[in-house]
Amino acid sequence: MRHRVRWFCLASLYIAVPGCSGEPGDKEAGQDAAPAGVPAPGEATFAPDEPTELWFVEFERAPAVSGGGRARVKGLSEEDRERFRRTAEERGLRYKQRFSFERLWNGLSVRVAREGAEVLADMPGVKAVYPVVQVDLDVVRAAPTVEPDLAVAGEMSGADVVRRDLGVSGDDIRVGVIDSGVDYHHPDLGGCFGPGCRVAFGHDFVGDDFASGDANRQPAPDDDPDDCLGHGTHVAGIIGANGIVQGVAPDVTFGAYRVFGCRGGSRADIILKAMERAADDGMDVVNISIGTPFQWPDYPTAAAASALVARGVVVVASIGNSGEKGLWAAGAPGVGEAVIGAASIDSARVTRLSFTAAPGDVAIGYTRAVGSPPAPLSGSAPLARTGTLTSARDGCAQLPAGSLAGKIALVRRGGCPFPEKAAHAQAAGAVGVVIYNDRAGAMNPSVVGRDRITIPVVGIAQADGELLNARLDAGPVAHTWTDRAVAAQNGTAGQISGFSSYGLSAALSFKPDLAAPGGSIYSTIPVEQGAYDSLSGTSMAAPHVAGAVALLLGARPELSPERVRDVLQNSAIPAPWSGDPGAGVPESAHRQGAGMIRVDRSIRATTLISPGKLALGESEGGPVARTLTIENVGAHDVTYDLSHAPAACATGDDHWAPTSGATGAARVDFSAPSVTVPSLGSATVSVTIRANDALADGGLFGGYLVFTPRGGAAGGALRVPYAGFKGDYQRVPVLKPSGHGAPWLGKVNGTRVTPQPGGATYTLASGDVPLVMVHLDHGAERLTLDVVEAATGKPWGRALSLSHVGQSSSATAVTRYAWKGTTRLDGRSVVVPDGDYLIKLRALRALGDPGNEAHWDTWTSPVVTLDRP
Repeated sequence: MRHRVRWFCLASLYIAVPGCSGEPGDKEAGQDAAPAGVPAPGEATFAPDEPTELWFVEFERAPAVSGGGRARVKGLSEEDRERFRRTAEERGLRYKQRFSFERLWNGLSVRVAREGAEVLADMPGVKAVYPVVQVDLDVVRAAPTVEPDLAVAGEMSGADVVRRDLGVSGDDIRVGVIDSGVDYHHPDLGGCFGPGCRVAFGHDFVGDDFASGDANRQPAPDDDPDDCLGHGTHVAGIIGANGIVQGVAPDVTFGAYRVFGCRGGSRADIILKAMERAADDGMDVVNISIGTPFQWPDYPTAAAASALVARGVVVVASIGNSGEKGLWAAGAPGVGEAVIGAASIDSARVTRLSFTAAPGDVAIGYTRAVGSPPAPLSGSAPLARTGTLTSARDGCAQLPAGSLAGKIALVRRGGCPFPEKAAHAQAAGAVGVVIYNDRAGAMNPSVVGRDRITIPVVGIAQADGELLNARLDAGPVAHTWTDRAVAAQNGTAGQISGFSSYGLSAALSFKPDLAAPGGSIYSTIPVEQGAYDSLSGTSMAAPHVAGAVALLLGARPELSPERVRDVLQNSAIPAPWSGDPGAGVPESAHRQGAGMIRVDRSIRATTLISPGKLALGESEGGPVARTLTIENVGAHDVTYDLSHAPAACATGDDHWAPTSGATGAARVDFSAPSVTVPSLGSATVSVTIRANDALADGGLFGGYLVFTPRGGAAGGALRVPYAGFKGDYQRVPVLKPSGHGAPWLGKVNGTRVTPQPGGATYTLASGDVPLVMVHLDHGAERLTLDVVEAATGKPWGRALSLSHVGQSSSATAVTRYAWKGTTRLDGRSVVVPDGDYLIKLRALRALGDPGNEAHWDTWTSPVVTLDRP
């Protein structure tokens, strides 16, 4: 049973979650704030070294987009903020307001001192509180190509047919790009910025030097959305370049909303602010190739994106590049209920620059790492390896100074992040790094991190790495950069990209929605960076969908955003199952959504089936019955024969590494074998879907309801995808022990956190606080920490209550929750006296009923002794 819990409370508890801790310092430039030097009522100034946290505070009233007249809602919104300021002052809450939101999402983002965070959710009028997470670009880089592979992608999606045969190119359609900006100087993107230019709208929310994790680099907004990172220019080119590269919709007008500095990294509240600006600028379509994995659909960026759709704007977002992390990894804002979440399909051709290895001069194609400078097109250096073919942590430790001076380092993937490997090689004097894969296939590394990488870093396939190791076994090897390209047909063309994130969402909503070419896409980059490059990622798939939406709206302007998604899903073509592409089985619906977009079919379609997708939820309640409405705007009656195409299922006990199988298909029964839809009329058909008893509980199943027109009617078959969970969803554990044995009680010992299985004493001074180390194996509906007296069980209040917490980032990852000695009890803050206590951790399973104890996972700590100095 679906039971939504929105309540959130924090006592004096520090949550070590990536992106949760705020940068200390004064109010950042560009936020909605009081005049300079005049703090808003109830606000505080923090010392430069004072630890703080960033939080979204959502108010109970609906945002302006979803309730009443704007002036009335604005007045009520101001009441919410005034009440918040007044209550904060009364309760001694020290906070700094970063941004105020009212048009798409009603609330604030604030910086608070860690010891004051518990006050936030307990304030009147507050609906929920969420951490302001860091956000990243959904991109993995492929090497530069010498042929316009975007043209090949256009053939796959039907965009070339629309431009050539239908004469539709996106003119008069405004497309907003929330990203790293757009190099409007690029001739393929118009060469100018402002009224009358291709890039006619825009704003820079951050400035060149902003980096979300660097306390010394705060936002410095201005009105110039030029791009120095390159990602946004590449995305814009896919949508609508018109020059050497031709985008999907080459005549659109752009809005460029820059939310990343030159070093990458942003914050969720900045993304939300950019959505508001795009709405105000009258964008018809907004593309957001940005994501935070494992988020719930009500996370603020996802909720705001859905509200933007309610305002009449089609929002397309990348679903994420966490394919290696298994099921449930769909990210926000793409996981938003009304958002089109885009998965990636591999392009038909791969063309990469190469280097040679002598003796033999074998040419090896490479992928340039994200964050790496371009490799030179000439020059030689000795190749030197840092490990062996079996090294589990090659390049993960510091290397002897000068050990790689003047050499190209050959490093095996695995054991630590790519930026660490590159930084260690660079520090040892390397003039370049070649990282080879530790598994079959090619690789797309990123070296974006705290250390600036100034040497070229490239990735190669496992087989090529093995070849280079064999050459080194035989003697010295000379590495030579070249300007030669190696081209090949992509062996996985038309299949879902391995990096593309799996759905469903933790709320069992149907994600992703659609798929588009995202592997090895050639497009524009800033002129000073070389003008053109090839990238891979769902970041590249999303703008392909956004461009297709612009074409669709240009041809069929009457379509609402909801109907845009429906018609695109109806007309999509499912990709083949990667497990056996020739078996005739579609890839899992929870990997590809409706399948590859075919915008030519969408424009020509005279029939619309709604809803365009079916989220069945869990099968514990038995068969699911739904009604589909078929509308015909054509001049003739159409009869459709109804059939079912089951897709591959997700099976196995380990959702981090799911098994995909072609067995376990659901049973589908239609109310009739066919349906006739009159011209300019509609008809309905009922469908009942039953999970297969042969599919193990815990699996995901799905498929496609197929509507095939009789008599060879134009447009071909239409489809409606569906997906569901087999069994009782509340049997999926949240606190399943990780590889590190979490949950466990920890204590800081120098620079490490050590387990305390027998309990421990804490002074609550200088970081000596109890740490509850938690691994979430699945999304949690609610997570709580309660404190009780060890000897008597007397309750001392709640230290933590989080709602809708995403699962951990890997099968062994842990999050630490540090209790600082206070709780909330009966609506008031309590300082827990010295003594012996137990911390009780409880996690409500996804969509669980809080009144059903069987839906809770629990853990009790060893004795925690508080002994303040």
